[in-house]
Amino acid sequence: MNNTKYVFVTGGVTSSLGKGIIAASLAKLVQERGFSVTIQKLDPYINIDPGTLNPYEHGECYVTDDGAETDLDLGHYERFLNIPTSQANNVTTGRIYQSVINKERKGEFLGKTVQVIPHITDEIKHRIQILGNTGDYDIVITEIGGTIGDIESLPYIEAVRQLQWELGEENVIVVHLTLVPYLAAAGELKTKPTQHSVKMLMQSGVSPDILVCRSEHEINDTIKRKLALFCNVKQQDVIQSLDAETIYDVPNLMFAEGLDYVVLEKLRLSTRKQPKLKAWNKFLEKHKNPTSTIEIGLVGKYVELHDSYKSITEGFIHAGAANKTKVNVRWIHSEELTPENAASQLEGLNGVLVAPGFGDRGIEGKISAVQYVRENNIPFLGICLGMQMAVIEFARNILNLKEANSTEMNPSTKHPVINLMEDQKEVTEKGGTMRLGAWDCQLNQDSKVFNAYKEEIISERHRHRFEFNNKYKEQIENAGMQTTGINPKTGLVEIVEIPSHPWFVGVQYHPEYKSTVLNPHPLFVDFIKAALKQSKK
Repeated sequence: MNNTKYVFVTGGVTSSLGKGIIAASLAKLVQERGFSVTIQKLDPYINIDPGTLNPYEHGECYVTDDGAETDLDLGHYERFLNIPTSQANNVTTGRIYQSVINKERKGEFLGKTVQVIPHITDEIKHRIQILGNTGDYDIVITEIGGTIGDIESLPYIEAVRQLQWELGEENVIVVHLTLVPYLAAAGELKTKPTQHSVKMLMQSGVSPDILVCRSEHEINDTIKRKLALFCNVKQQDVIQSLDAETIYDVPNLMFAEGLDYVVLEKLRLSTRKQPKLKAWNKFLEKHKNPTSTIEIGLVGKYVELHDSYKSITEGFIHAGAANKTKVNVRWIHSEELTPENAASQLEGLNGVLVAPGFGDRGIEGKISAVQYVRENNIPFLGICLGMQMAVIEFARNILNLKEANSTEMNPSTKHPVINLMEDQKEVTEKGGTMRLGAWDCQLNQDSKVFNAYKEEIISERHRHRFEFNNKYKEQIENAGMQTTGINPKTGLVEIVEIPSHPWFVGVQYHPEYKSTVLNPHPLFVDFIKAALKQSKK
């Protein structure tokens, strides 16, 4: 009989306390203790997925191997655990309701009145248990988005209550992440917000088993005792989570606090094997003790919200540690870049990454950035739209096709060097209809990318509608830009390089999605290496 254990992570008092990082850190610790574990995210918003959300609304949209457009927390899960996630790891209210309504339309409820309880909660419970029922995992950790008290998260809390009742308290536990604020005027930490948050959770029929308390100041035993008493938990189950220097410190901090120990005790699982975190701490050692520092320019149009490029900046951290280098990021808004100010905006950088994106806002600024780095031999990495801008810039300034463009920006361009994919021409809906997920790519052995990957066939994740137009391939190659990565099935161009440049690579896919602490992405590692070399000139 399958006996997967379930841990739910809820949040109280305020959002942005770091439920995803706590969930990922707990998962890392139990993984190190020898248990197979996965994490999923339940998002209470009504969108089907984050694919159509503006990055300013929700940060980056993260893509899995199976092509699911998901919440950025799944990136944290993969980076910490070093195992891929899938569609089953992210569920939204929109997806839940869509599924229930489809079943109702097909008559699957046999004429019953469809209600939040039991129909919506049954669907939530079904989705929660999909991963557990595979038999692949000892523990499934589920992060519930939003904050206790939000109307939209009530059905999820009710589903947790039902699961605890159905599966037994030793198989389902709740970790409640909350804030213990420090009032400078009073000179003390205040427990009342946490008490109210737990009270609200208990009104929904769920009592937290463990409290994780975010705070800027040490939580002493007196406060822990008070929280335990008022929130109906044992004192050893009140865990402090102080602000950390880096998110990658959190597993060690949670281990020191005994979070994994109390979780396993409650789930009646063995605590004999201790987490070693050897490779993890080796990474941390390199990350915290760099021997060099470089500055990389990140050119994008959502730079005000750094979470819009979360996987890219984390990829810099992983690759920086691999090169024993601290990577400082200079955030550059593409709308503010012009041919006239490109030199002053990009001066002194050791490398430039032109970021992904959609739409025509800020496009000319990205093209100006590409031209500057190409002409000044600065290491360049273009991702998705960034790669397309590199092709447009090359066509305009080297091939002298002054009107070269993408049909995304100018549908009637004379020279569509970037064009809509054939199978996209009939698509009218926006959500989940792009080229998504993992696709193979064959590398040219005489290339920078092959030198980075050391493999001929690679698999990378995609999220786009527009492609390199093969009608211009011969012309572009003859002028000095090489296509060094091709999709073996479709013949579509995945990678462009300029061999005469120190390091100039544009990729149609998103390498940042596959960079993890234990496996920094080879392309990022090579890019940072090239930038480091440039910094020493």
